[in-house]
Amino acid sequence: MRLLKASLLCSAAAFAGASAAQAADLPVKKAVPIEYVRVCNAYGAGFFYIPGTDTCLRLSGRARFEGGYQPTYSRTGTRNFGDTAGYRTLGRFNLDARTQTAYGTLRAFVRLDVASRTGGSYGGGTSGTQQRYGNAYAALGIDTFGRAQQYVNLDKAFIQFAGLTAGRASSFFDFYAHDFEFNGYSLGSDTSSTNLLAYTATMGNGLSATLSVEDPTFRRTPVFSPLSNTVTAANGSVTNFGLTNVPTPIFYRTAAGALATNTVNIIQANRMPDFVGVLRLDQAWGSAQLSAAVHEVNIQDPTVIAGGVPGAVVTPHANSVYGWGVQGGLKINAPFIAPGDALYLQGAYANGAQMYTGYCMYSGCEAQTSATLQGQKFDQYFNDAVVNPITGQLQTSTSFTATAAYLHYWSPEWRSAFIGSYGEQNFSSAIRYGQGLIFQNFAGISGSNAIGTPGTRFFQISQALRDTYQFSVGGNLIWSPVKDLDIGVEALYTQFGVKNGRVIDNDKDPTAYSRIAAINAGGPVRTITSDGVEQFRFRVQRDF
Repeated sequence: MRLLKASLLCSAAAFAGASAAQAADLPVKKAVPIEYVRVCNAYGAGFFYIPGTDTCLRLSGRARFEGGYQPTYSRTGTRNFGDTAGYRTLGRFNLDARTQTAYGTLRAFVRLDVASRTGGSYGGGTSGTQQRYGNAYAALGIDTFGRAQQYVNLDKAFIQFAGLTAGRASSFFDFYAHDFEFNGYSLGSDTSSTNLLAYTATMGNGLSATLSVEDPTFRRTPVFSPLSNTVTAANGSVTNFGLTNVPTPIFYRTAAGALATNTVNIIQANRMPDFVGVLRLDQAWGSAQLSAAVHEVNIQDPTVIAGGVPGAVVTPHANSVYGWGVQGGLKINAPFIAPGDALYLQGAYANGAQMYTGYCMYSGCEAQTSATLQGQKFDQYFNDAVVNPITGQLQTSTSFTATAAYLHYWSPEWRSAFIGSYGEQNFSSAIRYGQGLIFQNFAGISGSNAIGTPGTRFFQISQALRDTYQFSVGGNLIWSPVKDLDIGVEALYTQFGVKNGRVIDNDKDPTAYSRIAAINAGGPVRTITSDGVEQFRFRVQRDF
């Protein structure tokens, strides 16, 4: 046995020696060198070279939790009645890629926001504006309908090269854009996501000029219609127009020359982009900016015969009108008070382009009227234009806003912002008078959009197309115990009212619009001049 083991061991040793000798004659392959990630110092902290390229990349993002409370004021039971609390959780992902070229820096930036939001119809968590744009998707359950949304938004995706900016970015028109606020409640333009093509020329000493061609879709408010999407004609027939054909009534003459009423489609068509021009100065003391924009209002308006009226004369196509907006903004850095302190001052005026003043910012810009408050006593109207029912042509409204915001650092860990704003929206008396005439002659107008017949008591107190004002005041307190972590609270108060006279109180007198004849005869009706709301928010946010 020992002899057998010894023989086997000797054979194994000999085989191993022969194999080693053969291996020594083979060429040796070198291991592929590992390319470690290198820090890129050319564009600030956080950038690194993408392995194998000369492109620097920065990954960053945000996680946020937010809760809000807004009292309910309603005395009447409606859907979602009693919702007072809302919650939001946000995730943000940023990619910033930069490459140095002979023409300067080539940059691509992408930002994706995703969120889960709840809160009901009062505006504390969900967003009708984002749902209108297709960024938010509503839940359909019995207890979640109108109360829960999943939010997905390609907030940014743009390329910058040699002064050119192309893609999805913040509108160049904007300046303050609610920089110090949790929730955009102050009145002012803030379009953080729009499609644009722009060129910026730098002229030295911090002075620059920009011309931007921007998507008009994100700057629209609906053209006014006193009708719902369902129209009942004089003969009793009902037409459901849906959201692809929203009608508004006008006068026309039949083939025999008689005066009659008809409806036209007021869905806006995509034709001309918005043109934005900006002159900006950036210095150590702060920034100043002048902005101007041109915005086309162009409706489709093919003639729609309500109830199949025979012998109708086709009304002339409404000529498109060009609204416009101007804005001036000033930011003053105030390190002489405390490091990090800053003051914003901003004012804007628009004709036929209300979203350039941001008058609808708190209430929401998704509809021609918005009831952000539960039990809201009356609605404001945010329409850029109204069809004159006599001429069939568009007439524009005007608006203006002014905002001031101050950020103060009590210490490096504690800071506060104080914000105030005021604005107005105005419709000409001719606009309202014309809509009163069509109300008198069109059988299908009812509800809160009804203006009433000129000269009647109801016409004096109806809410549609009334000149209104808003003001908002608020503040917040934020604690940052460590870098990139914010824990804060915010409180605000917003009031809106009619500039002249009184309007029907929808909360205390919800049936008033079904008693028009009785009101005109002197019957009782509850009225109001203004309404207001408080809101409170809590936020925890971590940036990285």
